[in-house]
Amino acid sequence: MKSPLDVGGNRTGADASPELAKEMMEGATMSPVETGFDLTAMEAIRSLYSRGAEPFGTMPPPPSVKGKMKSGMQKLKGKSPAVFLDLIADRLAFERTGTRLYEALLVKYDASDAQPGGPTRDEILHIHDEELEHFGLLMECMKTLGADPTAISPTADADAVASTGVMQLLSDPRSTLTECLHAIHMVELVDNDAWEMLASLADRLGHDSMAEQFRHALSQENDHLRMVRSWLQNTIEGQVGIS
Repeated sequence: MKSPLDVGGNRTGADASPELAKEMMEGATMSPVETGFDLTAMEAIRSLYSRGAEPFGTMPPPPSVKGKMKSGMQKLKGKSPAVFLDLIADRLAFERTGTRLYEALLVKYDASDAQPGGPTRDEILHIHDEELEHFGLLMECMKTLGADPTAISPTADADAVASTGVMQLLSDPRSTLTECLHAIHMVELVDNDAWEMLASLADRLGHDSMAEQFRHALSQENDHLRMVRSWLQNTIEGQVGIS
């Protein structure tokens, strides 16, 4: 198997075939098509569809009497509990996906040569297990608030679309461990900010116990980010030859 860093196989750049590139540029100058484009009409159509489009989804009603009472109490205080529940449901879905991403990373690790300073199998498994614990924590929080933890919230749905490419990359046999660490690094950056936001919101809404639990999860997520960043940097430095 060739390394993606091997030089010589990539012919996507114009410099790989300068004569044909020259012909292409000459052909472009001879084209009767105008080079200036007015995007006003296209932007107007996009704006029209955006204003009239239905959302990804809506929040489900509380399934229990307890949940309905809690929801009603929050509304009396001038707060929208749906926003808080949406963010918890989003984090729940994200942590579920996170466990699957680290499962895919384990497969990639087993198929790759070990890199000095890179992850060990036990370290990847440790993060996987903590992601799963966070999933369980968020399920219990949803139940405590009288919400259904199996429902897909609008933000969870939107984030699932946004993160589809990460799972595709980790599951692709052609991707390298280094490329997968790049993708995991992006995920952990998002995850950290989201947990910090969730903990702050729980504080503001008076959910002190949840805020404390969320900050504990955030501390663990900070460790995850530190570890992934270290693996990635060490691996890249080793490939460059400066480790």
